[in-house]
Amino acid sequence: MIMPTFVQILDFIGTFAFAISGIRLASAKRFDWFGAYVVGFVTAIGGGTIRDLLLDVTPGWMTDPIYLICTGLALLWVILFGKHLIHLNNTFFIFDSIGLALFTVVGVGKSIALGYPFWVAIIMGSITGAAGGVIRDVFINEIPLIFRKEIYAMACVVGGTFYWICYLLGMEAFVCQIVGGVTVFVTRILAVKYRICLPILSGNEEEQEM
Repeated sequence: MIMPTFVQILDFIGTFAFAISGIRLASAKRFDWFGAYVVGFVTAIGGGTIRDLLLDVTPGWMTDPIYLICTGLALLWVILFGKHLIHLNNTFFIFDSIGLALFTVVGVGKSIALGYPFWVAIIMGSITGAAGGVIRDVFINEIPLIFRKEIYAMACVVGGTFYWICYLLGMEAFVCQIVGGVTVFVTRILAVKYRICLPILSGNEEEQEM
């Protein structure tokens, strides 16, 4: 029996967390079980799929059924505990932040392992973390978080940068992953708690009136 690596464990936990965030929102929109599963699945694998296509590698869910299984477990979790999850306002935020952090470090680590420079690694980490949420929000007819003033994708950039700094300092891979993931999570939590946001790009008055 082959034991999963630390990166695989992060990937699986991130898949479960992101799937729950998508399914939880789908249940709030009164999707049926299949629709909720689809939303959870694309939330979980969307960013990783885009990243892998850009890096010219086969997306993980096409070679390993664990992503389908994780999404199924997430759906079962929401079905069993849905009444509690739907009424907890922080549930979506926590699971989404966990998925964002874990997927960011997976994306950065995979890019580094393939020999790409740091700016590509940070971009791939941000895509891995944020793109699935964009697809989720489009599916449920919401404005994607990445396009709002909330700190979302920027948390991925900050975490990816810390990951790269740790890598340059010669730290072990799992230390880089922990530091990067914690940085993403803490950045997201603090940004929401203290309402830290990026400036809104406003047009002129004539454009706003049109």
